[in-house]
Amino acid sequence: MPYVLISTVLRLETGPTMVGDEFSDSAIMDYLGARKSTALGNNFSEYHVDEPPRVVLDKLEKVGFSVHSMTGVGQTLVWCLHKESIV
Repeated sequence: MPYVLISTVLRLETGPTMVGDEFSDSAIMDYLGARKSTALGNNFSEYHVDEPPRVVLDKLEKVGFSVHSMTGVGQTLVWCLHKESIV
C-alpha cells in the first residue's frame, strides 16, 4: 500500500488527525497508534490519532513516506503521502 491520506479540520490542526479508512494497512495504523471508529450514521470506519498532522507526517517520514500533495477542501486540510515500493 504505497499511498496514505491524512486529514484534519482547519480549526482542529492540533488534532485529532484522520489517518486512514477501514481498508488501510493495519501495520501502519498500529505504528501510528490509531484507533478505528465508526461515526453515528456512517456505514464506514476511519482511523484517528490524537496527535496533530505535523506529528503524524514526521512519523510517516521516518518509515519512508513523503508528501506527494496537500490541499484544502472547504474547512479540511488533506495530505497525500507516497512510499516507493521495493520490487
